[in-house]
Amino acid sequence: MTSLMYEPSRTRFTALLVPLLAGGLAMVALGVYGRLHTPTGFAVGPAGFSAALPMKSWLTTGAFVLAFVQVVSALSMWGRYGVAIPPWVHRWSGRLAFVLTIPVAFHCLYALGLQYDVPRVLAHSLLGCFFYGVFTAKMLALPRRDTPGWTLPVLGGLAFTALVGLWLTSSFWFFTTIGVTF
Repeated sequence: MTSLMYEPSRTRFTALLVPLLAGGLAMVALGVYGRLHTPTGFAVGPAGFSAALPMKSWLTTGAFVLAFVQVVSALSMWGRYGVAIPPWVHRWSGRLAFVLTIPVAFHCLYALGLQYDVPRVLAHSLLGCFFYGVFTAKMLALPRRDTPGWTLPVLGGLAFTALVGLWLTSSFWFFTTIGVTF
């Protein structure tokens, strides 16, 4: 009889295995590729920006701002915020934030690779791999209804934290060290 009491929670946790394994695999694959790939020094044209670093800084800043929209809209959807924000705001701000990170990640991986010689750059490289791993896990857990109730808030919070860390180790560093340029 006692085993029946624990069965639903065990089943609910088992539902997380595939998303978490896929996220972990994505994280490791990005790190391995970034480390083994010979950096080219160039990957994405700045498209309206003076250089790649300002482009990456501004796109990451856009994703950073949208991450806050994600938190506020998620709190609203979960009834933790006094204002009702339509669910589409959460979906579209997340999609846009993700799209803004793609050219940045592509440039980082292809042109620069995973670097470990400077602590800030190492933290940035690891946070980038972690962000895409957590994002993968969240997107795979999202349609599942058999996961524990804490799954999406925890994975979303980890993605938010990683994105804030990425912004601090890149855009914030760039704007305070190099200056605000386009």
